[in-house]
Amino acid sequence: MSHFSNSDRAQVLVEALPYIQTFNGKTIVVKYGGNAMVSDELRTAVISDIILLSLIGVRVVVVHGGGPEISAMLRKIGKESKFVDGLRVTDEETMDVVQQVLCGKVNKDLVATLNRTGGKAIGLCGMDGGLFQAVKLDEKYGQVGAVTRVEPGAVVDCLNAGYVPVVSTVAQGTDADVAYNVNADTAAAKLAIALGAEKLILLTDVRGLLRDPKDEDTLIPVVHPSDVPGLVKDGVIQGGMIPKVDCCVEAVRSGVRRAHILDGRIPHSILIEMLSDSGVGTMIL
Repeated sequence: MSHFSNSDRAQVLVEALPYIQTFNGKTIVVKYGGNAMVSDELRTAVISDIILLSLIGVRVVVVHGGGPEISAMLRKIGKESKFVDGLRVTDEETMDVVQQVLCGKVNKDLVATLNRTGGKAIGLCGMDGGLFQAVKLDEKYGQVGAVTRVEPGAVVDCLNAGYVPVVSTVAQGTDADVAYNVNADTAAAKLAIALGAEKLILLTDVRGLLRDPKDEDTLIPVVHPSDVPGLVKDGVIQGGMIPKVDCCVEAVRSGVRRAHILDGRIPHSILIEMLSDSGVGTMIL
């Protein structure tokens, strides 16, 4: 870092100032998952970004999944993970594991890491305060839910008390006395809408939306909701990217100012997006 002079450092802070002023007191929802959760270096970067943002007065809410950890725990009990249309088929036994891993281990590990690094975090799951309420999505997926209602009171209380709420995406069933596994991207989008968030940030394992999926230099920096059907038709948005973009479109159409699909493999992509002129990934507005 020696080539980076003190005046360079000052310049970085000066460039960040208008963004700090803009986002002070605003709410952002970060969906955290994928590679950024697995790699130590990336996890450290994400955690420090979240703490820095909360220290400059941004109200940060973290929503997380935990697919790899769920699969690892199922392997330990000798159960195979099955997926249909990219969704984990969740029978009763799998749901018990999902709830234990997401609401328990993954959530509390993340909370502890934030606290150890100098943040103030509190862990919540979708059952707390009826935060996420859901009905069964489709028989073929088992206990996978579609979120029908978000009750954000508990999250708002945590934010008002100066905490970073860390939310795992297990929902309370309203059509049966069960817990449901819900898609973390969708849950993050619905929570961002319920909170009237300024930004929804989905951390993913891709560069953003690429005009040519094989060429990282073809990043599409800005997409308007009206562009989406054409991009799907042309095969630019395909596979697992379709539900992610749909979540972002639903969020911006429902009052969230901007939604971002960011590359979680770039250290500090959240800070680059939030506090610099350059920005990374694809923004939907």
